[in-house]
Amino acid sequence: MSDPGFAQLRPNTAEFTVSELSAALKRTVEDAYGHVRVRGEISGFRGPHSSGHCYFALKDQTAKIEAVIWNGTHRRMRFKPQEGLEVIATGRLTTYPNSSKYQIVIEQLEPAGIGALMALMEERKRKLAAEGLFDQNRKRQLPWLPEVIGIVTSPTGAVIRDILHRLSDRFPRRVLVWPVKVQGDGSAEQVAAAIRGFNAMIPGGRFPKPDLLIVARGGGSLEDLWSFNEEIVVRAAAESKIPLISAVGHETDVTLIDFAADRRAPTPTAAAEMAVPVRSELVIEVANLARRAFACWQRGQEARRTELRAALRALPSREGLLAIPRQRLDHASGRLPRALKASTHLHHRRVASAAAAPTPRTLRHQIERAKEIVRSLDGRATQCIKVQAARRRERFAALTTRLGASLRANADAHRHRIARDLERTHRLSERTTRAVKVLIQAREARLERATQLLGALSYKSVLTRGYALVRDAEGAPLRSARAVQPGTHLALEFSDGTVGATADGEATAPAKPKQPSTRKSTSDPAPAQGKLF
Repeated sequence: MSDPGFAQLRPNTAEFTVSELSAALKRTVEDAYGHVRVRGEISGFRGPHSSGHCYFALKDQTAKIEAVIWNGTHRRMRFKPQEGLEVIATGRLTTYPNSSKYQIVIEQLEPAGIGALMALMEERKRKLAAEGLFDQNRKRQLPWLPEVIGIVTSPTGAVIRDILHRLSDRFPRRVLVWPVKVQGDGSAEQVAAAIRGFNAMIPGGRFPKPDLLIVARGGGSLEDLWSFNEEIVVRAAAESKIPLISAVGHETDVTLIDFAADRRAPTPTAAAEMAVPVRSELVIEVANLARRAFACWQRGQEARRTELRAALRALPSREGLLAIPRQRLDHASGRLPRALKASTHLHHRRVASAAAAPTPRTLRHQIERAKEIVRSLDGRATQCIKVQAARRRERFAALTTRLGASLRANADAHRHRIARDLERTHRLSERTTRAVKVLIQAREARLERATQLLGALSYKSVLTRGYALVRDAEGAPLRSARAVQPGTHLALEFSDGTVGATADGEATAPAKPKQPSTRKSTSDPAPAQGKLF
């Protein structure tokens, strides 16, 4: 049974409503844990809510805490939450009064350790590979000798100097550098924008469009190289219409841009070696090919001479070819006198028979036959003239058409040749202008080095360190004190001016410095401690 006296006693404790108690707990938790870092595994994440907020839990082996990422924070995050991934969450603790539980409002999320990064990288690699961004069929051949090379890297690092040095050693080419951040926040966006910017350049614009791109960065940890694993960089590399070489990290470092690029280089220096051939080797190879071509031509000429000699031996001689024709000529010349006599007798008989009976009737028949022949020949001549005139008109029309086409073709050819000559003249003018600029720059650099060397070797630089140059009255320098006589007028040149002076004594030899005594004094007291050596 309860004590009736105890019921009459009221405890001196403040009363709270549920809302007041929840608000007090909320303030206490937020004041005590306004900024915390929690490490755990993401559990129950099913993607952002329809409102854009993300709700999930962080757990370890024995406990679990609810977590929330607001919509604005989630959009700004470079690293997105994924189910089962171990992360380090930075944020603040608060309470949710409606369900009487506490939760962490995450403001920053990062993977916990190399293992988490590797798992995220493998997951992203499988996703992009499924989209076909890493297919070998998409990769293009690198240009054999690009005119312009675009480099996406940091302008202050050693990478750009290594690439430029190797290009100048192998085959100097024109280089365009797009300066970007290669590590930290915003670096991935800058690298992707640089790749897309090079692809968006217009040929013939203010800057020439590159024939080859190199994305380069020095070695580092997986976190340092993480910008080159971002989707925006990989997609920009896969979309590039310009052949791209990935030179990120050292030979053992692997990033996702290596799979999307057309060629992967183990180091930035190796990327420069892939970009251009060795000029000296090309010169040697061309010389070898020229020598081989000349030797081949010589062998071909010798083979043709051999074939010609063999053909000459197979042909018959001149006497053999002319023997039978000469024999036929002799036989024909032997029969010619008899044939001439027979022909003369035949014509004589015909003339005699024609002159024997020239009657008027015969003459009339001959005249009629002659008239018919003349009329026939006249008709045939008229017809031939008409046909010949028609043929000549057709031929003239065809020649006129061909002449017009030839004139037009000749005019077009001259215009094309003039255009090519003008273009060649412009190119030679541009090359001359660039050569003159390079020569002037080299001469200016040489003059500047000579000026610096003259300043370094000049005696005036010695005067600035406190020395003075002594000259006689004629201005000749004095190098010895014995050359100065008492009463000689001298001119002392300092770094800031010249002072006149007069010698007042003869030269004296400088006093020898006193040598320290190496003999131990007998009056010195004995040392209190023995010698170490």
